Amino acid sequence: MKRLVYLSLVLILAGFLSCEKNSVSDFQYTTPVLLGDPNILYHDNTYYAYGTNASDGIEVYTSDDLHTWHKSPHLALHKDSTWAERWFWAPEVYYVPEKNKFFMYFTADEHIGVATADNPLGPFTQEKKEPMWTDGKAIDNSLFIDDDGTPYLYFVRFTDGSVVWVAELENDLKTIKNETLTPCIHVSQNWERIQGRINEGPFIVKHGNLYYMTYSANHFESPYYGVGYATANSPKGPWTKYEGNPILQKPKDYIGVGHHSLFNDKQGQLKIVFHAHYAPGKVLPRIMLIADVDFSDDAVPVMQIGEEVLAPVVSR
Repeated sequence: MKRLVYLSLVLILAGFLSCEKNSVSDFQYTTPVLLGDPNILYHDNTYYAYGTNASDGIEVYTSDDLHTWHKSPHLALHKDSTWAERWFWAPEVYYVPEKNKFFMYFTADEHIGVATADNPLGPFTQEKKEPMWTDGKAIDNSLFIDDDGTPYLYFVRFTDGSVVWVAELENDLKTIKNETLTPCIHVSQNWERIQGRINEGPFIVKHGNLYYMTYSANHFESPYYGVGYATANSPKGPWTKYEGNPILQKPKDYIGVGHHSLFNDKQGQLKIVFHAHYAPGKVLPRIMLIADVDFSDDAVPVMQIGEEVLAPVVSR
């Protein structure tokens, strides 16, 4: 009899532990990807996500399907490989076949920098531990290489609030041609004036013969943080903002959405990855979200963000 009671207790305990394990597993599985200012690189059938979160560098996640992600145990970029000690923000990673290198453009201590690696997981390092721009503070640098091979760097300077500027780069993709510095866009539409004077997080894509600059406006802590775009016939501008801006603001139940980048998935579909506040009334840590991007058939195609929003999760 005692043996039967003992076996019953063992079975009950095993069942309880199994349920507890599943509960923990389910909780971990549904944890959102905690990245602000996210960027996704698709390379060799794998997606890599980078963003703002760690205090001592830049984190990286990997995924096969954009829905389930795995966090690397190592930082892609560690502060010891840079000049800075704090505020590692807004990374963007590109593979440049001509150089067989991965380039990470990032912000640290309110200055822009670039580091390289042989692997998208890193480690990304700087040959010279210094910012790209030393004449003042700057953030949110983004690379665009035009069809003719000319490289451009877009970044934000604090010249009238937050203003987007552009400059050509030398062939090393690290050195700014100062004589080409040109302002692009500044706060000019009513929806951008809710909180702060901020145009930031520029990202450039070309559709047909037209260049599209997507950007974020308002302060990132505002629930009205959102995304708009401007168009130009040249990477240098002049840029004309879309009258229907913002094209992304408060989708579904998410607020504070913005500081994004664009990428093509495995099927060639253009997508936007962006962040949102963790929850209403709680800005940090921000979560990563993904949606489709398409263009209308108008004479001047309108960029459109899909209504479906994917909320990726972390699997441990």
